[in-house]
Amino acid sequence: MIKKFEINNRRYLGNKFKLLPFIRRIVDEECNNVTSVLDAFSGTGSVSFAFLDKQLLVNDMMYCNYLAALCWFSPQDVDIRRLEELLDYYNKVDTSREDNYMYQTFRDTYFSADVCRRIGFIREDVERKYAASELNERERAAVITSLVYAMDRISNTYGHYDSYIQNATYNNDFELRLPKLDYELNPGNRCFNMDANLLANEVTCDLAYLDPPYNSRNYCDAYHLLENVARWERPDVVGVARKMDRSAMKSEYCKVTANESLEDLVNKLHCRYIMLSYNNNGQKLQIRSNAKISDEEIMRILGKHGEVRVFTQDFKPFSAGRGENIGNQERLFLCAVQR
Repeated sequence: MIKKFEINNRRYLGNKFKLLPFIRRIVDEECNNVTSVLDAFSGTGSVSFAFLDKQLLVNDMMYCNYLAALCWFSPQDVDIRRLEELLDYYNKVDTSREDNYMYQTFRDTYFSADVCRRIGFIREDVERKYAASELNERERAAVITSLVYAMDRISNTYGHYDSYIQNATYNNDFELRLPKLDYELNPGNRCFNMDANLLANEVTCDLAYLDPPYNSRNYCDAYHLLENVARWERPDVVGVARKMDRSAMKSEYCKVTANESLEDLVNKLHCRYIMLSYNNNGQKLQIRSNAKISDEEIMRILGKHGEVRVFTQDFKPFSAGRGENIGNQERLFLCAVQR
């Protein structure tokens, strides 16, 4: 029987999975009659997963995260038996003679040549099946998400793709697993792949949950290879790290003008509550990891729209770096919007 995986089985910078009880408790205790939630910077989707009983509006700029959102939260029907059979086929098919983009571009870097052959074959075949209507949109997203999780489990990295480990012994235990989708979903769920500041004008919700990047480290830099495989546009890559052009994916929240972007977003939101998750990052050894928006700016921006309260919990997030964090805290800034 094919193995299964869950939404939290992934290494991801800033992942809030361990904080879900804290986040959900604050919403349940401090917010009234919340039936719809916008997760504007969804990442892996772990926070959205804590609100499966609500209508979910799930958004992320990265296409690999958008596909994950479709996999976990789209109300479209999925043929589980068909997925099981397809994933089992991909695990067993002979790809030893494949010569594809993944093999030509990334062999013996983040993955061995044999694993790259298999990744490339799977990715090409998924597109062929989708074009032939053998897979619907959510099924396609589920297979690609399974592929991304499988890559993440054995990648020759410290947890992100800014670089690969030189002279490493490759892990060839590559295995696609079935996403565990045994839960009910709201039929009104919607998934988006766009700039959160543009989306804010287009949707209405009870609670807008905001978890933007905290510092100058762009997620498209850390996960460029997974984004490349998800998009499958087969671009040219440069440098030792084999990075594609990511200029269109850079986040405004990683710049010194991040406070202006946050203020613009908050001004556009149509909701009754705004919850901003913003890590103070402790005392970082690297200046690139310093938070871009101060507490004073956050309070000023949110305070223009209603009463703001702050809830705090000590938290050591996943980090692929080696610097030590001291006094790291997760803060939830909750604004009860007054219109």
